[in-house]
Amino acid sequence: MRAVIVQNGVLEVTDIGAPAPGVGQLLVQVERCGICGSDLHARTHADELAEVLHHCGYDRYMRSDERVVMGHEIAGTVTDLGPWSTGRIKIGTPVVSVPMVRRGGQVDGVGLSASAPGGYAEQVVLQESFTMPIPNGLSFDIAALTEPMAVGWHAVNAGDVTRKDVAVVLGCGPVGLAVIAVLRARGVQKIIASDFSAGRRRLAAAMGAHVIVDPSQQSPWEAAGHDGFVTGMPQEVGAGMDAMEGMLKLPLPWWQTWRGLQKAGATAPKRPVVFECVGVPGMLDGIMAEAPLHSRIVVVGVCMGEDRLRPSLAVNKQLELRFVVGYTPLEFHDTLTALAHGKLDALPIVTGHVGLDGIPGAFDALSDPETHAKILIDPAIAAPGIHSRASSPERNAVRPRA
Repeated sequence: MRAVIVQNGVLEVTDIGAPAPGVGQLLVQVERCGICGSDLHARTHADELAEVLHHCGYDRYMRSDERVVMGHEIAGTVTDLGPWSTGRIKIGTPVVSVPMVRRGGQVDGVGLSASAPGGYAEQVVLQESFTMPIPNGLSFDIAALTEPMAVGWHAVNAGDVTRKDVAVVLGCGPVGLAVIAVLRARGVQKIIASDFSAGRRRLAAAMGAHVIVDPSQQSPWEAAGHDGFVTGMPQEVGAGMDAMEGMLKLPLPWWQTWRGLQKAGATAPKRPVVFECVGVPGMLDGIMAEAPLHSRIVVVGVCMGEDRLRPSLAVNKQLELRFVVGYTPLEFHDTLTALAHGKLDALPIVTGHVGLDGIPGAFDALSDPETHAKILIDPAIAAPGIHSRASSPERNAVRPRA
């Protein structure tokens, strides 16, 4: 079968042996596969990422000198069942999958290990237990977005965001756009999106952000407004003094009043929930310096290499840092369901399609934030080059229900 191999940073279209599903696995014809930011990183930083994952207990992440078929944002059609499959998913079923496979006791990430070839190919092997039928006639274009949108779903869950929170999304690449879409689907009433790229700012608006900021012209913290946030330690101490003076005038001991207010949630400081979706050195320290006191910072962007932080900033401002990666199978399922029933709008993120021969050019195009956000691979496309979404309306149609 035809596939695209990466080795030493070079992408090559070639013929490789067709895969065979193992125990508890499915063979799937690839209908769409998204090009992920993780793929762009892995092409040039595979060895560095492999060293990081070694410290996480995983030693089979792709290395630069290995021949790897990347691609983990997969939607396809089941064409064969491996031994001892349950038969829960029939041949001909359109599916998506959490991109992990297991052989024996070894688990590998699909498309991110030489041992688990991915979706930059005509066929791919997926784990039956992690594979889910595509419901409600959802198109392959949108179904292929389940995996990247699930990353946003997990990040928003980790942020414990409520409808009344102010959410600040820094960076409007595919990850930031996924976070914005999920926030909007959850009914968050004020979503601020910040990016230097005009093209990405336009996409942020299309995905549902309420306030769009060019950080070269305006601070996202200014755009957030005060909203009861504490921006300085003297302000917080002064508010505490005011509260004490007021409670001392009441007939009850002040500490009883305080405990009652605390139990009712009245003493909890207001703070924004900040999603860092850039992943470049200096971002976290800059956020900690500029964000209001008590901000909750959810780190979604992956910063390559080392960075410097001033812990004293986080300590004195009582900031929360939450680091996230991936999603659970339940979050993946919930994302797919939300997409299938129109509760989560992800289509604006798709800016083009390519066939296998167009993948090297798509990698180059994705380096320009003004042009593309998410390019989907369709192995059936024979013509070279990137086909805009607008020029391929049939690929966005909802499939008829079986």
